[in-house]
Amino acid sequence: MSAQEPPPGSGTHPGAAYADRFAGESPEMAAARHRAHFLPGPPPVEPAVGATLAVLATTTAARSVVSVGSGGGLAALWLLRGMRADGVLTALDGDPEQLRAARQALAEAKVPASRARLIFGTPGEVLPRLSPGAYDMVCCAGPPREYAEHLAALLALVRVGGTLTLHGLLEGGRIADRTARDPQTVAWREIGRTIRDDETVLPAVLPIGAGLMVATKRAAAPAG
Repeated sequence: MSAQEPPPGSGTHPGAAYADRFAGESPEMAAARHRAHFLPGPPPVEPAVGATLAVLATTTAARSVVSVGSGGGLAALWLLRGMRADGVLTALDGDPEQLRAARQALAEAKVPASRARLIFGTPGEVLPRLSPGAYDMVCCAGPPREYAEHLAALLALVRVGGTLTLHGLLEGGRIADRTARDPQTVAWREIGRTIRDDETVLPAVLPIGAGLMVATKRAAAPAG
Protein backbone atom coordinates (compact mmCIF):
# COMPACT_ATOMS: atom_id res chain seq x y z
CA MET A 1 0.00 0.00 0.00
CA SER A 2 1.38 3.40 -0.95
CA ALA A 3 2.34 5.80 1.82
CA GLN A 4 0.04 8.31 0.14
CA GLU A 5 -2.93 5.96 0.31
CA PRO A 6 -5.06 6.20 3.44
CA PRO A 7 -5.70 2.77 4.99
CA PRO A 8 -9.19 1.33 5.27
CA GLY A 9 -10.79 1.57 8.67
CA SER A 10 -10.67 5.35 8.84
CA GLY A 11 -14.09 5.63 10.51
CA THR A 12 -14.36 7.39 13.86
CA HIS A 13 -15.75 4.41 15.78
CA PRO A 14 -13.00 2.59 17.70
CA GLY A 15 -14.12 -0.70 16.19
CA ALA A 16 -13.98 0.56 12.59
CA ALA A 17 -10.57 -0.94 11.89
CA TYR A 18 -11.67 -4.31 13.24
CA ALA A 19 -14.87 -4.20 11.17
CA ASP A 20 -12.80 -3.60 8.04
CA ARG A 21 -10.35 -6.39 8.87
CA PHE A 22 -13.23 -8.74 9.66
CA ALA A 23 -14.81 -8.09 6.25
CA GLY A 24 -11.72 -9.28 4.38
CA GLU A 25 -11.01 -8.48 0.76
CA SER A 26 -9.84 -10.63 -2.10
CA PRO A 27 -6.56 -9.73 -3.82
CA GLU A 28 -8.60 -8.31 -6.70
CA MET A 29 -10.53 -6.10 -4.29
CA ALA A 30 -7.33 -4.89 -2.66
CA ALA A 31 -5.90 -4.01 -6.08
CA ALA A 32 -9.10 -2.17 -7.05
CA ARG A 33 -9.00 -0.23 -3.75
CA HIS A 34 -5.40 0.83 -4.34
CA ARG A 35 -6.19 2.14 -7.82
CA ALA A 36 -9.41 3.86 -6.68
CA HIS A 37 -7.59 5.99 -4.11
CA PHE A 38 -5.76 7.77 -6.93
CA LEU A 39 -8.85 8.45 -9.03
CA PRO A 40 -10.94 11.63 -8.93
CA GLY A 41 -14.19 11.53 -7.00
CA PRO A 42 -15.18 10.23 -3.58
CA PRO A 43 -13.14 7.50 -1.85
CA PRO A 44 -14.13 3.88 -2.52
CA VAL A 45 -16.38 2.00 -0.12
CA GLU A 46 -14.60 0.71 2.97
CA PRO A 47 -14.42 -3.09 3.47
CA ALA A 48 -17.09 -3.02 6.20
CA VAL A 49 -19.41 -1.08 3.90
CA GLY A 50 -18.69 -3.43 1.02
CA ALA A 51 -19.44 -6.45 3.19
CA THR A 52 -22.73 -4.84 4.23
CA LEU A 53 -23.65 -4.33 0.58
CA ALA A 54 -22.89 -8.01 -0.07
CA VAL A 55 -25.08 -9.06 2.87
CA LEU A 56 -27.94 -6.86 1.66
CA ALA A 57 -27.62 -8.33 -1.83
CA THR A 58 -27.81 -11.82 -0.38
CA THR A 59 -30.73 -10.95 1.90
CA THR A 60 -32.76 -9.67 -1.04
CA ALA A 61 -31.63 -12.58 -3.27
CA ALA A 62 -30.55 -9.83 -5.64
CA ARG A 63 -30.61 -10.69 -9.30
CA SER A 64 -30.74 -7.17 -10.76
CA VAL A 65 -28.68 -4.37 -9.19
CA VAL A 66 -27.79 -0.84 -10.28
CA SER A 67 -24.64 0.87 -9.04
CA VAL A 68 -24.49 4.65 -9.51
CA GLY A 69 -20.83 5.63 -9.37
CA SER A 70 -18.49 2.75 -10.12
CA GLY A 71 -15.94 3.53 -7.38
CA GLY A 72 -13.20 1.95 -9.43
CA GLY A 73 -15.12 -1.34 -9.48
CA LEU A 74 -14.78 -2.04 -5.77
CA ALA A 75 -18.48 -1.67 -4.94
CA ALA A 76 -19.28 -3.83 -7.96
CA LEU A 77 -17.07 -6.67 -6.71
CA TRP A 78 -18.70 -6.57 -3.28
CA LEU A 79 -22.20 -6.50 -4.75
CA LEU A 80 -21.45 -9.39 -7.09
CA ARG A 81 -20.14 -11.39 -4.13
CA GLY A 82 -23.59 -11.21 -2.54
CA MET A 83 -25.79 -11.41 -5.64
CA ARG A 84 -27.26 -14.58 -7.09
CA ALA A 85 -25.02 -16.54 -9.44
CA ASP A 86 -27.25 -15.54 -12.34
CA GLY A 87 -27.47 -11.90 -11.23
CA VAL A 88 -26.56 -8.97 -13.46
CA LEU A 89 -25.03 -5.74 -12.19
CA THR A 90 -25.50 -2.49 -14.10
CA ALA A 91 -22.89 0.14 -13.18
CA LEU A 92 -23.00 3.67 -14.54
CA ASP A 93 -20.44 6.42 -14.24
CA GLY A 94 -19.86 9.74 -15.97
CA ASP A 95 -16.10 9.61 -15.28
CA PRO A 96 -14.17 7.62 -17.92
CA GLU A 97 -11.25 7.00 -15.53
CA GLN A 98 -13.53 5.46 -12.94
CA LEU A 99 -15.21 3.32 -15.58
CA ARG A 100 -11.87 2.09 -16.96
CA ALA A 101 -10.75 1.16 -13.45
CA ALA A 102 -14.02 -0.69 -12.88
CA ARG A 103 -13.59 -2.60 -16.12
CA GLN A 104 -10.05 -3.58 -15.07
CA ALA A 105 -11.25 -4.70 -11.62
CA LEU A 106 -13.95 -6.91 -13.10
CA ALA A 107 -11.51 -8.40 -15.61
CA GLU A 108 -8.94 -9.18 -12.91
CA ALA A 109 -11.65 -10.88 -10.83
CA LYS A 110 -12.66 -12.88 -13.93
CA VAL A 111 -16.27 -11.70 -13.74
CA PRO A 112 -18.09 -13.00 -16.84
CA ALA A 113 -19.18 -10.28 -19.26
CA SER A 114 -22.75 -11.55 -18.94
CA ARG A 115 -22.83 -10.60 -15.22
CA ALA A 116 -21.92 -6.93 -15.46
CA ARG A 117 -22.63 -4.11 -17.86
CA LEU A 118 -20.79 -0.82 -17.54
CA ILE A 119 -22.47 2.29 -18.92
CA PHE A 120 -20.79 5.64 -19.47
CA GLY A 121 -23.14 8.47 -18.58
CA THR A 122 -24.62 10.59 -15.83
CA PRO A 123 -27.70 9.55 -13.81
CA GLY A 124 -29.75 12.08 -15.75
CA GLU A 125 -28.73 10.42 -19.02
CA VAL A 126 -28.94 6.76 -17.98
CA LEU A 127 -31.71 6.40 -15.39
CA PRO A 128 -34.56 7.13 -17.85
CA ARG A 129 -33.38 4.13 -19.90
CA LEU A 130 -33.78 1.71 -16.96
CA SER A 131 -37.03 -0.08 -16.08
CA PRO A 132 -38.93 1.18 -13.01
CA GLY A 133 -39.52 -1.41 -10.28
CA ALA A 134 -37.19 -3.91 -11.93
CA TYR A 135 -34.24 -3.84 -9.52
CA ASP A 136 -33.60 -5.55 -6.20
CA MET A 137 -31.00 -3.00 -5.16
CA VAL A 138 -29.84 0.42 -6.26
CA CYS A 139 -26.53 1.53 -4.75
CA CYS A 140 -25.15 5.06 -4.95
CA ALA A 141 -21.44 5.52 -4.30
CA GLY A 142 -20.70 8.60 -6.39
CA PRO A 143 -20.76 12.32 -5.55
CA PRO A 144 -24.23 13.08 -4.06
CA ARG A 145 -24.65 16.24 -6.13
CA GLU A 146 -24.70 14.05 -9.24
CA TYR A 147 -27.82 12.16 -8.21
CA ALA A 148 -29.56 14.25 -5.52
CA GLU A 149 -32.00 15.72 -8.04
CA HIS A 150 -32.71 12.22 -9.41
CA LEU A 151 -33.65 10.64 -6.08
CA ALA A 152 -37.27 10.02 -7.14
CA ALA A 153 -36.06 8.20 -10.25
CA LEU A 154 -33.64 6.10 -8.18
CA LEU A 155 -36.38 5.07 -5.75
CA ALA A 156 -38.69 4.27 -8.66
CA LEU A 157 -36.21 1.68 -9.92
CA VAL A 158 -36.42 -0.35 -6.71
CA ARG A 159 -39.01 -3.11 -6.41
CA VAL A 160 -41.12 -3.53 -3.29
CA GLY A 161 -38.90 -5.28 -0.75
CA GLY A 162 -35.81 -4.00 -2.52
CA THR A 163 -33.26 -1.57 -1.12
CA LEU A 164 -31.66 1.76 -2.01
CA THR A 165 -28.26 2.45 -0.42
CA LEU A 166 -26.30 5.71 -0.42
CA HIS A 167 -22.69 5.79 0.72
CA GLY A 168 -20.77 8.72 2.20
CA LEU A 169 -23.24 10.91 4.08
CA LEU A 170 -21.21 10.84 7.35
CA GLU A 171 -17.86 11.60 5.72
CA GLY A 172 -15.91 14.10 7.80
CA GLY A 173 -18.82 14.53 10.22
CA ARG A 174 -19.98 17.57 8.29
CA ILE A 175 -23.64 16.61 8.05
CA ALA A 176 -23.95 16.97 11.85
CA ASP A 177 -22.19 20.34 11.82
CA ARG A 178 -24.89 22.98 11.47
CA THR A 179 -22.34 25.54 10.28
CA ALA A 180 -21.29 23.38 7.31
CA ARG A 181 -22.75 24.79 4.11
CA ASP A 182 -20.57 23.27 1.40
CA PRO A 183 -22.46 21.92 -1.65
CA GLN A 184 -21.84 18.25 -0.82
CA THR A 185 -23.11 18.56 2.75
CA VAL A 186 -26.15 20.52 1.59
CA ALA A 187 -26.87 17.76 -0.95
CA TRP A 188 -26.63 15.08 1.76
CA ARG A 189 -29.00 16.99 4.03
CA GLU A 190 -31.56 17.29 1.22
CA ILE A 191 -31.22 13.58 0.44
CA GLY A 192 -31.63 12.69 4.12
CA ARG A 193 -34.77 14.79 4.51
CA THR A 194 -36.30 13.39 1.33
CA ILE A 195 -35.65 9.77 2.30
CA ARG A 196 -36.80 10.25 5.91
CA ASP A 197 -40.06 11.89 4.82
CA ASP A 198 -40.86 9.31 2.12
CA GLU A 199 -43.54 6.98 3.49
CA THR A 200 -42.88 4.38 0.78
CA VAL A 201 -39.52 3.41 2.32
CA LEU A 202 -38.18 2.38 5.71
CA PRO A 203 -34.78 4.08 6.17
CA ALA A 204 -31.81 3.82 8.52
CA VAL A 205 -28.33 5.30 8.69
CA LEU A 206 -25.55 2.82 9.49
CA PRO A 207 -22.47 4.50 11.03
CA ILE A 208 -19.96 2.32 9.21
CA GLY A 209 -17.17 3.66 7.04
CA ALA A 210 -18.16 7.04 5.66
CA GLY A 211 -21.79 6.31 6.53
CA LEU A 212 -24.32 4.14 4.71
CA MET A 213 -27.97 5.14 4.35
CA VAL A 214 -30.25 2.19 3.69
CA ALA A 215 -33.87 2.56 2.58
CA THR A 216 -36.09 -0.47 1.90
CA LYS A 217 -39.14 -0.07 -0.32
CA ARG A 218 -42.29 -1.26 1.41
CA ALA A 219 -45.69 -2.24 0.08
CA ALA A 220 -48.33 0.45 -0.14
CA ALA A 221 -50.77 0.53 2.76
CA PRO A 222 -54.14 -1.01 1.89
CA ALA A 223 -56.81 1.50 0.90
CA GLY A 224 -59.29 2.48 3.59
